[in-house]
Amino acid sequence: MHPTNTSGSIPPKSRFRHRIPTSLRQHWKLLAVFAAFVTIMATVFGATRIRPQITGDATIIASEVTDNIAGTVDLFDDSVSHEVSLDITDAEYQDMITTFQKTGEKKWVTADITIDGTFVNDVSIRLKGNSTLMGVRGENAMPGGEGFTPPEGMEIPEGMEMQEGFNPMGAMGTQASEDDPTSLPLLVSFDENESGRAYQGLTELSVRPGSPVLNEAMSLSLTGDTGQATQRYAYTVYSINDSATTTRLVLEHPDDLYANTLYESGGYLYKADANSRFEYAGDDQSAYADQFKQINAVDSGNLQPIINFLKWLDTASDEEFDAHLAAWVDVDSFADYLATQNLLVNADDMSGPGQNYYLWYDLETEKITVVSWDLNLAMQGDTSTGPHDAVSMGMPGGDAPGGATAREDMTPPEGMTPPEGMMLPEGMTPPAAATDTVDASSTTDGRTPGPGMGGRGGPQVENTLKTRFMESDAFTAPYEEAYWDLFDRMYADGLASDTLDRLANTIPVSDGLTAEDLESAVAEMRTWIDQRTVALSEQRTA
Repeated sequence: MHPTNTSGSIPPKSRFRHRIPTSLRQHWKLLAVFAAFVTIMATVFGATRIRPQITGDATIIASEVTDNIAGTVDLFDDSVSHEVSLDITDAEYQDMITTFQKTGEKKWVTADITIDGTFVNDVSIRLKGNSTLMGVRGENAMPGGEGFTPPEGMEIPEGMEMQEGFNPMGAMGTQASEDDPTSLPLLVSFDENESGRAYQGLTELSVRPGSPVLNEAMSLSLTGDTGQATQRYAYTVYSINDSATTTRLVLEHPDDLYANTLYESGGYLYKADANSRFEYAGDDQSAYADQFKQINAVDSGNLQPIINFLKWLDTASDEEFDAHLAAWVDVDSFADYLATQNLLVNADDMSGPGQNYYLWYDLETEKITVVSWDLNLAMQGDTSTGPHDAVSMGMPGGDAPGGATAREDMTPPEGMTPPEGMMLPEGMTPPAAATDTVDASSTTDGRTPGPGMGGRGGPQVENTLKTRFMESDAFTAPYEEAYWDLFDRMYADGLASDTLDRLANTIPVSDGLTAEDLESAVAEMRTWIDQRTVALSEQRTA
């Protein structure tokens, strides 16, 4: 497979008039023959594992676009400048914020949007994200940790105080605030209020927080330029209600139209929830409803492909895993995915606290592919991370904001328990600290990884597929082959540096991003790339 880019009531059922239907009484001989056939098949093939077949045509069930707004220029053309502005009433804005603070619901509200001069009325917007919204949670925020609430399942002892500004789950330097609407991560929907409407084939558009977030744009480009599925993006000058402008990254959001053009063949796309667990929970599909969301073909597809795989994974011995994983998963693609996440030092991939990934089930090959998503924590962590080092969110250390030097014996106050599924380095209890002493050269400004930065310690969420794959000797060779091939293509051959040069010439300055700030960000990213290239080159020849 190759990426191409990037209520009516239901009447009750009638009661049976007879215990044995007339049709069965009339055709008992046929039924007897069928029963005999089933008995013979069970006897002959009883020891054979029968894998449920998943059929369907995902492409014919895509949302129909009846009003595709053309716009003035291609939104993802980086050779031209772009401008996006939102207009939202105070009442709608407060409704969105208050609902989130009181219930945690990310409610859709109505706004108008102008993209490159094209006005679109009555679009829907809502908050998007998890850790990036810590500063908006209001009364649900953790005392002393401005906007921070612990992951589900983590108990914070009464009276515990966190240093001001410390947000271990947030993206480095990114603090959304309800007082600054332009700081909020938003999802824009063109068809929520008007079915069939799209903008240049997009039904949804994601507005990312922070500026200029070079790390995310770089990561998206490197993923796509090495032949892997990714999302298109654009830098825009951005404002809300005629506010001062800022520079924002906007991304295409995976919807059913995205899913149906992602690969050449048809299939189903699923999004993993941030609180999902990659484990078998029985055959009832409702047990997975809050863990995986089907993106396309929702009327004909189902979660059965995921359930089938998780059931097999749950019972497969190490020998069976090694021998038969390729029957369930596109192993080459998975090796590329894992290698890429490590090369980018992504602290929040499929085993990160946000569990940012999609699963693609191909209807032709009947195999699963992992699709990367939300790379805002990539390319800003420990540049010395090796191909077999675990990448996770590091705790603050050194001169990092609100940090003290990370140490192995760091333990929490009595009464703190970690959230279910959180993995900690051996011999350590939360709050997690880096298991290795991180050299000051691990970040571009000489600091050790701080809040939200990728390190080699900190909270992880167990993902059985990733863990077993990385621990299996059978897949070491294909993983390492993919790793060093992608290293050459991304770093050694200069792709990362060339991509940075291109971005530096296309990112617009604004009231919120000066030319000096942009130049500084580019210099920091260049230093990170150089350090990453050198560190891995040395490890390769060691």
